[in-house]
Amino acid sequence: MNSSSTKVSVIIASTGRPDSLAHLLEHLARQTVQPDEVILSVVQVSDAPTLGTYPFPVLCQTGPKGLPAQRNTGIALCNAHTDLVVFFDDDYIPSRFCLERMVAFFAQHPDVVGATGALIADGINSAGIAAAEAVRLVAEYDSQPAPVPSVVRELRGLYGCNMAFRHGAIGTTRFDERLKLYGWQEDIDFSNQVSRRGRLVKTLAFAGVHQGVKSARTSGVRLGYSQVINPVYLARKGTMSMSYARRLILKNVAANHLKALRPEPWVDRIGRVRGNWIGFMDVIKGRVTPERIESL
Repeated sequence: MNSSSTKVSVIIASTGRPDSLAHLLEHLARQTVQPDEVILSVVQVSDAPTLGTYPFPVLCQTGPKGLPAQRNTGIALCNAHTDLVVFFDDDYIPSRFCLERMVAFFAQHPDVVGATGALIADGINSAGIAAAEAVRLVAEYDSQPAPVPSVVRELRGLYGCNMAFRHGAIGTTRFDERLKLYGWQEDIDFSNQVSRRGRLVKTLAFAGVHQGVKSARTSGVRLGYSQVINPVYLARKGTMSMSYARRLILKNVAANHLKALRPEPWVDRIGRVRGNWIGFMDVIKGRVTPERIESL
């Protein structure tokens, strides 16, 4: 891949967060290497911000709700000549050099088909990181010397808030739309399938802050159900090892039950506990249907 001619498509799936989308678009406009296109995959027009003038084309497309379905909408709209397909969460703030260093990394590692970058900070397990603080952290990071664009380690799956793939390696692979709404573990499932064509890796070459915004998130009951059902479903599907699925389930179920005694203000632990047990009962009954969360 010739880094000087690499074409990059950025896909952002979002629901109910137009302000976050507007903020991310502003930061993409400040990239030292501009994307060739940005695709906003939303459910309804009100999910998108009022678009300004950007140094790249922005395509806003409505479609079926759910992170897997919305990301699939984005893939379908990618330019056929795209080299790299980048998935950012709508509450991710990239370093100014993020795309430049991403392109250089893939050029230097031709056997890598997918990579996830470094997180300067991640607010997913806290109350979240305010936009101003995220911007400060990114500016501080950008003032430091560039990291070595090496592979840190091999991965079985990538972290969906900031992951990039070679377009050719994606091919006909799509996100599993049975993983409805938040699509818990959809990134592991998708990237595991792409890994059949090359290496998945963690690198420090590109970076950003994941704010972990809590608005427009799935209910506690639904997420708790997915924490049990989705790993079982993916293990049976073959895109997650059974041992990893067990560890993932036990880790989250234990955390929900222990923290339900003194729950964090931003987490519905009681709802998650309820969802966990509904999930266990469904597994016992032999009903492994991740799409059931839509009716909970």
